[in-house]
Amino acid sequence: MTKLQVKAFVFQLLFFAILFILCRFLIENYTNLYGLWIPFTAFALGTLLAPKFQAVKTNDGEKLFMKWVFMKGIKEIK
Repeated sequence: MTKLQVKAFVFQLLFFAILFILCRFLIENYTNLYGLWIPFTAFALGTLLAPKFQAVKTNDGEKLFMKWVFMKGIKEIK
């Protein structure tokens, strides 16, 4: 794995973890779900809402791109 691929993986993991914890807290406090439904629902929401990062080799070298539900199009990170 290249340096940018590792960076993309870490970013994706970090954003998923933040959204998972936030969703789990909100679901636990503001819904009537209980048991395993709380983490399963938080996992699904975290997976759908987290931005997707990908390292791509281009003619100019390797670059990091991000796609997110709340942003239009694909954004170049580095």
